[in-house]
Amino acid sequence: MEKKPFVTKEQIEEIVKTYPTPFHIYDEKGIRENARALKEAFAWNPGYKEFFAVKATPNPFLINILREYGCGCDCSSLTELMLSHAIGMKGEDIMFSSNDTPANEFVYAEKIGAIINLDDITHIDFLEKTIGYLPKTLSCRYNPGGYFSISNSIMDNPGDAKYGFTTEQMFEGFRILKAKGVENFGIHAFLASNTVTNDYYPTLARTLFELAVKLKKETGAHIAFINLSGGIGTAYRPDQEPNDIRAIGEGVRRVYEEVLVPAGMGDVAIYTELGRFMMAPFGHLVTKAIHEKHTHKEYIGVDACAVNLMRPAMYGAYHHITVLGKENAPCDHMYDVTGSLCENNDKFAIDRMLPEIQRGDYLVIHDTGAHGFSMGYNYNGKLKSAELLLHEDGSVELIRRAETPKDYFATFDCFDIYNKMDWEAV
Repeated sequence: MEKKPFVTKEQIEEIVKTYPTPFHIYDEKGIRENARALKEAFAWNPGYKEFFAVKATPNPFLINILREYGCGCDCSSLTELMLSHAIGMKGEDIMFSSNDTPANEFVYAEKIGAIINLDDITHIDFLEKTIGYLPKTLSCRYNPGGYFSISNSIMDNPGDAKYGFTTEQMFEGFRILKAKGVENFGIHAFLASNTVTNDYYPTLARTLFELAVKLKKETGAHIAFINLSGGIGTAYRPDQEPNDIRAIGEGVRRVYEEVLVPAGMGDVAIYTELGRFMMAPFGHLVTKAIHEKHTHKEYIGVDACAVNLMRPAMYGAYHHITVLGKENAPCDHMYDVTGSLCENNDKFAIDRMLPEIQRGDYLVIHDTGAHGFSMGYNYNGKLKSAELLLHEDGSVELIRRAETPKDYFATFDCFDIYNKMDWEAV
């Protein structure tokens, strides 16, 4: 698959007159087309709902686009709950899937009516003591342990993951919850990350659907929904074939008809909590080449760093790079593309074949729309960049301003140092 940026060199040259690099920019047209495709793929299930994983891209402008297609929010922290509530999400539109959860976060989740997804059997007692009762609707996160595989391919190792109930704990937990008055149950599982295969969701669905049938039979619990969570990934590399969400939806439908319907469970709603699939391909990190270095290797230094995109430094993750204006030039130069942090892993690419790059060239780093800006941090006192939205009509809107030194030092306001800063240096 050829990786083409959704912005041109000419567009970026115009945008930087107002918003200097680096910045993240998002493609409204792509986001909308993808959200429509997801909705259509699961339209066969009357109760279907996507709870967008806020952690992926916590920007209210972007979340509000998804809301137009019926999406809710999946939250994992107090601030994500606060954001979702503030933009008008109703309780049933919010799923709270957290782990090692502080008591005050459970209190707030219940206050706003969010659906709570418990991560551990001990959290049943913890939640009851924290809020004084158990909600009528609760979900439990399942972890079967071992390895999760599709055919002969191991996709991930749930046995090493810190999340979820064991199989035995699911049955025990459902019995406890039912005895304590819980009326509507949900089942949730996330068994593999960033899968680029149309078989992942149908395979996961079979595991959860078969578990649901057994849980209903043995505990008598009314299972209202099954949450397939995330895990549908992005084709980060140009040689990868992207997922086909319509094929995925049809695959889940077939398993639903095969497993749940004969068991009298044809009313179970299907939920998802996609983040990467919803946003990653529709975000670019745009950065400018500001230095070149010729030592033991050839380096191109850009004005972005791991603060703006941590995935390559943290995981060695691949992100495709396009040099704007040189899309058709031969990739005959090998570079490490680096940021300016005092860490040697602050590299967006290592030994990457690219067109010859000069200082002043603009680089598009692809697929940063999820877990890009949101994973940023302030090491070396670096500041997070702006976020922009490219509208369908070609106009550009600022949807988050860039941080300033005043933002960085704001938490020092309990010391007199804040009033001694040389703000004119900015």
